[in-house]
Amino acid sequence: MAAPHEKLAASLAVLQKLQRDRRVFRSNEFSRVHRERLLKNGFLREVAKGWLISTSPGTQKSDSTPWFASFWEFCARYCTDRFGEAWHLSPEQSLLLQAENTIIPAQVVVYSPKGANNTIKLLFGTSLYDLKQRTPAKTDLVSREGLRLFSPTATLVRVPESFFARNPVETQIILSRVKDASEVLAQLLDEGRSVVAGRLAGAFRRIGRDGIADEIVSTMKSAGYVIRENDPFAPEQTFTALETTVPPIVGRLHALWEAARGTVIETFPKAPGLPKKPADYLSFVDDIYTSDAYHSLSIEGYSVTPDLIERVRSGAWNPKKSTVDAESKNALAARGYWQAFQLVKNSVAEIIGGKDPGAIIRAAHREWYRELFQPFVMAGVIPATALAGYRRNPVYLRGSRYMPPRADTVSDAMGALFDLLEKEPEPSVRAVLGHWLFGYIHPYPDGNGRMARFLMNVALASGGYPWTVILVEDRDEYLHALDRASIDLDIASFAKYVAGRVRWSMQKAAKNGNRAS
Repeated sequence: MAAPHEKLAASLAVLQKLQRDRRVFRSNEFSRVHRERLLKNGFLREVAKGWLISTSPGTQKSDSTPWFASFWEFCARYCTDRFGEAWHLSPEQSLLLQAENTIIPAQVVVYSPKGANNTIKLLFGTSLYDLKQRTPAKTDLVSREGLRLFSPTATLVRVPESFFARNPVETQIILSRVKDASEVLAQLLDEGRSVVAGRLAGAFRRIGRDGIADEIVSTMKSAGYVIRENDPFAPEQTFTALETTVPPIVGRLHALWEAARGTVIETFPKAPGLPKKPADYLSFVDDIYTSDAYHSLSIEGYSVTPDLIERVRSGAWNPKKSTVDAESKNALAARGYWQAFQLVKNSVAEIIGGKDPGAIIRAAHREWYRELFQPFVMAGVIPATALAGYRRNPVYLRGSRYMPPRADTVSDAMGALFDLLEKEPEPSVRAVLGHWLFGYIHPYPDGNGRMARFLMNVALASGGYPWTVILVEDRDEYLHALDRASIDLDIASFAKYVAGRVRWSMQKAAKNGNRAS
């Protein structure tokens, strides 16, 4: 008779074969014995009747990460299983996804002629609502990663007026990608949508596309329609021109930056200016290293102590002689932080010496990352390929509805971020938005939080602000503020928190004899 561990191994072998390219399964893909065994041991979790997702036995029931990581795959598989090819996401959700909005919605609305106007309750307060609707023309639909979406121009014609004011960033991105009025006019004329035509004309004019707005109005009038141009955006919303050819993720970052920078400027103390005594400024950076390393590593979940950090700094940490040092991830992380910190300090020195901060960050950030993880590679904890560069797979943030951009958009996103950093004249904006959007993109498989805080401090140096530590005691407030910025596009809480920490650092620097200025 097989031992319990042998039975579990047999069930895991079945799961392994199924999960090579997916996380979502029908219950009937497992025998009852295998299914119950895997559920009992935490390798599967039920999402809805007849549907399962893979998870880890160490995952708490309250951890939403496995579900959010599986959410869109579940939607695609469930809808295809139930409706065949006769389904598509709502215009609103289609537009959000086309504009690279990756937030997991509380409810996803699916259109299908087979819909039953029924809500299926899912995990962590999410749900799927299937709405009975006719199938649109094939030319109005596109497919992406298993999801059937309205095309970008089809979404513009179908979303309600209120959507524009609620989602100005996403709507502007899709409006900006329209190259010619004919892309929307065919649908407007074919379906006689004179009210929508007036709305789109107003929207195009608001973002600076007067030519398209004029053509929509004149063409509709030529066809005999009465058209009243109507701006659907809120009066206080501001827009910056976006190129029609840029990828949506690039347009998104430019729009987010423009929308948030004013709040940062209003919140932050005035920049002191580049230090008159660079050596004193760098000495302050040296003095604060132990505190910075302790808090930054602790935020990421490493168990580090000031004693361990000092051993690493002094050279007493020796993995060649000590098995404990070689095998301790905490020690490896502390050593990597020390190595990276030295390069970051070099970047700070160049910036307070007058070099362009955006260009320095663009050129140096990969070296910071490699030094962070070089000890892990040398110890054989992670493969050398981990140092290759940007991630090539999805990443998920524990407990957050926000999902970082798709891996194939990361290079474009990072290029856009560096362009924004180089063009930005305000050091405070570089620091706050640079930190936020680096984490928003999440370009690396690991270490993004540490890298974002390095970037923040290098950017602060460009205004003469002192090195600023984010406290582990403030971890929940800090992460919640970042989450609010990424999900609600509200930067105020994060800007306020960072500004408060910067003021504290300025006061500390002043008490220490103004060494950081």
